[in-house]
Amino acid sequence: MDKQIISSPELDEQYSIIHHDSGLDILLWEKEGFSTVEALFGTKYGSINNCFKTDETGDFIRVPDGIAHYLEHKLFESDDNSNVFEQYAKTGAAANAFTSTDITAYVFSCTDNYEKALEILLGFVQSPYFTEENVEKERGIIAQEIKMGDDSPTRKCFKELLRGLYVNNPVRIDVAGTVESIQQITPGLLYKCYNSFYNLHNMTLSIAGNIRQDKVLEICDKMLKPSPNVHLENSFPHEPDNVCQKRICTHAAVGLPVFAIGFKSKPLSGREYVRKSFIAAMLLEQILGQTSPLYNQLLEEGLISSGTSTFVYTSADRYFCCIIEGESEDPDLVYQRICREIERLEKEGIDKKRFEIDKRVRYGEKISSINDVKACADAMLYYHMDCDDVTLFEDVDMIASLTAQECQQALPELFDIDKSSISIVTDKNDY
Repeated sequence: MDKQIISSPELDEQYSIIHHDSGLDILLWEKEGFSTVEALFGTKYGSINNCFKTDETGDFIRVPDGIAHYLEHKLFESDDNSNVFEQYAKTGAAANAFTSTDITAYVFSCTDNYEKALEILLGFVQSPYFTEENVEKERGIIAQEIKMGDDSPTRKCFKELLRGLYVNNPVRIDVAGTVESIQQITPGLLYKCYNSFYNLHNMTLSIAGNIRQDKVLEICDKMLKPSPNVHLENSFPHEPDNVCQKRICTHAAVGLPVFAIGFKSKPLSGREYVRKSFIAAMLLEQILGQTSPLYNQLLEEGLISSGTSTFVYTSADRYFCCIIEGESEDPDLVYQRICREIERLEKEGIDKKRFEIDKRVRYGEKISSINDVKACADAMLYYHMDCDDVTLFEDVDMIASLTAQECQQALPELFDIDKSSISIVTDKNDY
């Protein structure tokens, strides 16, 4: 068993990375004085991992869209019909799970009895039980979930934006798949995906809060089932630099048209990925943050609402785009004004005073997150699984070292108007 200490003398904090003999990486952050515990048991497996091979499969195989999400649902069932959520409830823990484009994770939080909750977590995630009957039963449930998502104008708008931005990248595919694709999912395919991606060499346990490291490792030694490395390899299609479609308009019953605007960049990895993610977020603040001139102009003119938001949507090595979402009577005009503002900032430069204020705010938020047990456990998992050689504490130093000049230089790369798309959901048939 290998152990690595990740520390920050400036913050007087540290956590451990333990490479367990089973193949699992265990991240442990003992936080003295805290009353809660947060744990995530995650695998590097999401909706984009639909073509892969291992020693067992031989050649690459292609699986139905939405199978990672389907598998997440099915893992909560057991051969003795016991209810995992009821087991957690008896310990006082709250449990959940999620599937993203590139990670699936099973989560619990509690204030007491974390030892028992951890045993439940490690137990059911390592005990798949798929039958023709229980897989068929889930089909209708997930189909209904997909239809509900399609009924959400905001989700529909974002999903169509990704289809506009990307030509081949599987990020175009909804995490849950389609009603048609999930019909192809069988117990055999679920076991094939489970054995490939839920191999402990592809997984991470992240736990933070009121824990004792030796106790966590004792439970792991007892519960983990060592598995051989199956040498998992994913295959992804080539993605060109250009966008697939500049403008996508779909229809739904909405009060105001909903829009999502995206700017596509090349995918990055490692330190460059983490650093550029911060830079992109700060540039979004310059373009349409709540203190930006354009935001206030559009708000005063009634072209956007106060619910307009911005975010960076990324996955290391796979995709990188900057998103602006909101509602407007004239989304196309909003898009034009945003593009003009980007051109202005390229010529005149970003506001250095606002940049420094934003940097201090982000730095302060990062420092504050150290006092949030959930944020700590989430961040450990994210950095370990998605950021290669970057450690959790390095992002604080990255933010501190960012300069306005560096952001200015990245503007044309991260906000190339030729590589942007707009998605609109409206009830107007002639829009």
